[in-house]
Amino acid sequence: MNRLASRWVRGIPALVAVLGIAACVAQPPQRTPPTGPSSPPEPPGSTIPSPLPETLPEPVPVPVPVIPEPVLSAASGALVGQAQVQLKSKNYPLAASSIERALRIEPGNPLLWIELGKVRQAEGNHVQAENMGRKAVSLTNAPRASSTAWILIAESLSARGKVSEARQATLKAESFRQ
Repeated sequence: MNRLASRWVRGIPALVAVLGIAACVAQPPQRTPPTGPSSPPEPPGSTIPSPLPETLPEPVPVPVPVIPEPVLSAASGALVGQAQVQLKSKNYPLAASSIERALRIEPGNPLLWIELGKVRQAEGNHVQAENMGRKAVSLTNAPRASSTAWILIAESLSARGKVSEARQATLKAESFRQ
């Protein structure tokens, strides 16, 4: 056999393999519908989609993301404890000073803004108390912290005679409790 014929003969298995793969790809798999006593036999080669199931599968519940509640560091917690004692003795400037020191440690902690708002509320500065509550709300979506901040806002608004706005703030606070 000459060289050209020899190469051609050696290439036949590869050609057969390529054509076999192409044939598999070109024909989609055929689904045969279930047959039983109630369904008539289908002609060979027909592809009828299977009927929908009688009942739909139960939906998979989507997990609700858990938003962690903010916590105080040890140093901030100690300062808040001091401030609460000072607040009970009506030493508002010292209580505010203690909370402000804690805010220098953790300026992004909404719990500290709420505590400072409580001090401002106790001293009768309702506008600042509301502002502290709004600052806390802007820092978190955690349910308990947000609810507490909205309660502070509602109390501040109510103390200033803004009953309608206070009611809306109370509803916001309740929405975080659910």
